[in-house]
Amino acid sequence: MNSGIQNIVISLGAMQVARRIPFDDPEVLNYVRIGYVTSQVIILGAYFFVSYKVRQKNDQTVLKYVDAQNPMSPDSGGLVTTTVRDYDLSETSKLLRAAYFGVAMMAFFHLYMKYTQPLFIQALMGLKNLYDAKPVAIHILGKAAEGDLKRPFKAASMFGAAAGPQTDAASITEAEKKIGAKKED
Repeated sequence: MNSGIQNIVISLGAMQVARRIPFDDPEVLNYVRIGYVTSQVIILGAYFFVSYKVRQKNDQTVLKYVDAQNPMSPDSGGLVTTTVRDYDLSETSKLLRAAYFGVAMMAFFHLYMKYTQPLFIQALMGLKNLYDAKPVAIHILGKAAEGDLKRPFKAASMFGAAAGPQTDAASITEAEKKIGAKKED
C-alpha cells in the first residue's frame, strides 16, 4: 500500500476514533493537548537529531541529478550538483518547515477556531509522517540508502509511479550541455 493511501486510511480511522472521544470534558481535552504537544516535540526533536547526525557524518560524496520539471517554477529542470550532506540537510529542512507549518495551522484551528478533533488526528499523522521520512529512515533507523531511500529521493505520488529527479547519465549529460550552451550566449 503506498503512502498516500496509508495516510487516507489512518486519517479516516483516526477520525472514527476521534468521534468517540469526549472533547467537551476538560480533563480529556487537556490529555489530548498534552498528547499533541508531546508528538510535536518528538517529531521536531527527531528532525534536529537527523540534522545533527548528517553534520556529524559529513558525507561529501558528490550527488548530481536533473531536477524534476515543475511548471510552476521557472528554475526547475536544471542540473543540480551537491553533496550527500547538503542534500540530506535540505531534505531535513523541508521536513522541519512542514512540521512548523503544521503546528502553526493547528494553533490557529485550535486556539482561534476552537476545533479539537484535529489535535488528535494530527498527532497520529505527524508520527506516521516521521516514520515515513526518508532522512529519518537512513540516519535514525539505520536503513541503507538504496531502493526507495536512494538519493535523490523520489516524491511519492497517490496516482501511481513516484516522480522525481533523473539520475541517469544521459539526462545529466543533456543538462550539462544546456548549461554550456547558456554560458556561450
